[in-house]
Amino acid sequence: MATRRERLRYWFDNSMSRGTPALIGWLALVTVVMVVVFAALSVVLADDDVHNSWYEALWGSLMRAMDAGTMAGDNEASSPAFTVLGFVITIGGLLIVSSLVGVLTTGLDNKLTDLRKGRSRIVESGHTALIGWSDQIFTIIPELVEANASESRSCIAILGDRDKLEMEEELRARVGDTGKTRIVVRSGSPIEPTDLDLLSLDTARSVIVLSPQGEDSDAHVIKTLLGLTNRNWRRRRPPIIASVTDTDNLVAAELAGGGHAQVVDTDDIASRLIVQTSRQSGLSVVCTDLLDFGGDEIYMRPEPKLTGFPYGEALFAYETASLIGIRRGDGSVVLNPPMNTEIQPSDEMIVVAEDDSTIRLVRSFPPVVQQAIAHPVRQPAPPERTLLIGWNSRAPKIVAEMDQYVAPGSTLNIAADVMEDDDRLAQLKVGLRNLAVNVKECDTTSRITLEALEPGVFDHIIVLADDRLEGQHADSRTLVTLLHLRDLASRTGQRFPIVSEMNDDRNRRLAQVTKADDFVVSDKLISLLMTQLSENPHLGAVFRYLFDSDGSEIYLKPATDYVQPGVTVSFATLVASARMRGETAIGYRLQVESTSPPNYGVVLNPGKSEPVTLGPRDLVIVLAEN
Repeated sequence: MATRRERLRYWFDNSMSRGTPALIGWLALVTVVMVVVFAALSVVLADDDVHNSWYEALWGSLMRAMDAGTMAGDNEASSPAFTVLGFVITIGGLLIVSSLVGVLTTGLDNKLTDLRKGRSRIVESGHTALIGWSDQIFTIIPELVEANASESRSCIAILGDRDKLEMEEELRARVGDTGKTRIVVRSGSPIEPTDLDLLSLDTARSVIVLSPQGEDSDAHVIKTLLGLTNRNWRRRRPPIIASVTDTDNLVAAELAGGGHAQVVDTDDIASRLIVQTSRQSGLSVVCTDLLDFGGDEIYMRPEPKLTGFPYGEALFAYETASLIGIRRGDGSVVLNPPMNTEIQPSDEMIVVAEDDSTIRLVRSFPPVVQQAIAHPVRQPAPPERTLLIGWNSRAPKIVAEMDQYVAPGSTLNIAADVMEDDDRLAQLKVGLRNLAVNVKECDTTSRITLEALEPGVFDHIIVLADDRLEGQHADSRTLVTLLHLRDLASRTGQRFPIVSEMNDDRNRRLAQVTKADDFVVSDKLISLLMTQLSENPHLGAVFRYLFDSDGSEIYLKPATDYVQPGVTVSFATLVASARMRGETAIGYRLQVESTSPPNYGVVLNPGKSEPVTLGPRDLVIVLAEN
């Protein structure tokens, strides 16, 4: 059984564990007791003519405890006992006051630290919540700011596992002015439920879960999705957007989201874009234009006046917007449907437009120059030779994806420093139908090695970033390889198209000197896609259809397949020519401007009446089956 002393000590320990207020209370109690005791003793020991009242004794004891200089004013005629008593009171006061100052300083410092971490719950509604911290944030925030430019008040709330001031300083340095959009930062763990509550998720418009940098990033995303799913939502659950870097983790992430989260498969989309862009330069520019908020975007809107019209005729219904598909009443999406598809009353039009205010029906269809339409004979695609320089975790998927696009008899030569997936590649070769694969281990930044590969004999060259290295280091090696390849092309007079994968979009600007045909910055494209989904979750079905190998995809095809070269026609003529082939035209690319940023010759969604003159090397951007 506990003794009285143990109980007393236990009670004292519990009171002390309450923090700074408890410490201040105990010090105040000790001070009061000491002042009262010493005041009583001073009344007893003092002479009759000194401190002859109880009030004066209390005041004198308090002053001696609070200010050591009070003793200097004592009467020299005071008794030795009174002097010793005053000295003891002063020493005790020094100890207590110094302890009190220390406690207050520590408590204030802890409070400032808490304020610095940003531990208060935000009071916002209709805001976008970003959970996690990675380089994706520097792409997502400017896009959200652009999307909210027309709103008088908008807010982006961020929860990161770094110091609040560090995050705010980095945002100021890399994002800059955000206009009317306020950025609120909180420090905490994305997988801690109490920290998630700091973002007021119940009143948020949408939630974006960022994939952290480093190993097991997908595990962190899945944990965060589990935390969001198991929350006690007091209001409507907002749309939740997340991404995984490994396709094998996609199902687990969707299960963790409980059917309420849209999970983007980074590996799958990036692999498809790399393969498609390698075969048709400019595709990444088109995708970027569709995904960001600075140019043309994808919108959905009902159009009752088009009910009963066939899709092929509705293609001419907008002057400053391009119809690309239909969203059915049950939520299903079809892009570039058969031209005789009849529009139903419950259908929504899927259109590409600069702004939703520009989506207006025309009073009369624009003229079409039938004489300028070309009628080429479709030739079977010849076998292709592709050189893949470098190797990373998504390379096997790139090989499998390429096999679905190339003609039988095509070859793929792989040159890489280290082949870590030999077994997986061996298994992959067995399942390939159209592609023969050859592998060579070599230093991909060596000039001698690149010369020995004879890049001029290949139809396409892909340069991959090494994911074993830090992102900037990998991009530096990629730039060295590109410079060597471009110099080889200029010295030999050969021209071979090069598409390169980059980790950081800032390095893309540096890489312009290499004159590579295109660059795929997968992290940027995925960040743009997640931003679009956060603003309009219904676009998820559209982008899944668009990036799927089945169904219609974006292609850049020779302009000579559609109109006579050098003849000035309206863009409506291009739309009509594409319609005859079962395709939907949404723009074109001018070869003379293909190296000029920021659009690289891509003109998306021109006006139907806008005059266009295309040369033999220009391209038409279409949605097509193949």
